[in-house]
Amino acid sequence: MAFGTHHTKMMLLLYEEGLRVVIHTSNLIRDDWHQKTQGIWLSPLYPRLPEGSSSLAGESVTNFRSDLVAYLASYNSPSLREWMDIIKQHDLSETRVYLVGSTPGRFQGYDKEKWGHFRVRKILREKGSPITGVESWPVIGQFSSIGSMGSDQSKWLHSEFSESLKSLGKGVKTLPHSENPLQLIYPSVNNVRTSLEGYPAGGSLPYGIQTAQKQPWLHTYFHKWKAETSGRSRAMPHIKTYMRVSPDCQELAWFLVTSANLSKAAWGSLEKNGTQLFIRSYELGVLFLPSAFELPSGTFQVKLNIYSSKKDSSGTFPVPFDLPPERYTGKDRPWVWNIPYVNAPDSHGNIWCPS
Repeated sequence: MAFGTHHTKMMLLLYEEGLRVVIHTSNLIRDDWHQKTQGIWLSPLYPRLPEGSSSLAGESVTNFRSDLVAYLASYNSPSLREWMDIIKQHDLSETRVYLVGSTPGRFQGYDKEKWGHFRVRKILREKGSPITGVESWPVIGQFSSIGSMGSDQSKWLHSEFSESLKSLGKGVKTLPHSENPLQLIYPSVNNVRTSLEGYPAGGSLPYGIQTAQKQPWLHTYFHKWKAETSGRSRAMPHIKTYMRVSPDCQELAWFLVTSANLSKAAWGSLEKNGTQLFIRSYELGVLFLPSAFELPSGTFQVKLNIYSSKKDSSGTFPVPFDLPPERYTGKDRPWVWNIPYVNAPDSHGNIWCPS
């Protein structure tokens, strides 16, 4: 698809002892693993099923195995058929996350709910636990690149995309967006300037001036990158996360780590009066829902210091940045990668003059 990318980052690791699936946000380049903040989900080691096992054996409560096979099948690649067979030969029943993928195409009917933000909507509606007062819980999106959102928030962000992320359980009504806040975390120019890498960190935050100038309304939602909880405030985020958090930032209704940035290309956009979802890119992530972990509270407790070694960590979740997010001040500007920054040197004494 034009303007689409193969953006998924995944490893399938086969050992004599079994299979491991790794879904992450880093490209396989040194800069991504050295001084950035990234996310990685490491599966349990999946043992091989006994010979002659039923085709239904080894599936998880989250349907992870069949969803992973369906995602790989979407490539229509002969070289992946071998891996699809390998996955079917292993016991993935210990998996507690839901797979959320995007694959290029135009999807209607049942297929529309298999990919992108409609996939998130379906899981949250069918598997999410209703929470009293959840209508006022903010949705937080955090990402490293931004696509074109349209001339105002009603075009995509606060219509189809927000409706998907604000779903939770059956029959929960969403409030107007003013009462149901959406908070977006994206590095400011000063975040990048004072980072471990300085301005070159912005080479992995590809928000272009041509796009930014068309949507100044979007920047009113922006919050700074700050991550004292993980000691990574100066390690610029290439991780992408989305979550629903309580107003006091103590509880999570769900948490998603993914390759998908804030763009229609990644998440899909509706066409033909809402009957068709158009996706341009390949993306992959995993969604954590408290119900899959059998938590009686119906929520995860936010772990305030993600490296603290308290023994009782069951039911706590390590959000990689500080909550609540800190809104941009009047002086803050979102990082835009293809314009010069020459008035203030970065942490290495350099200026930024993109060619």
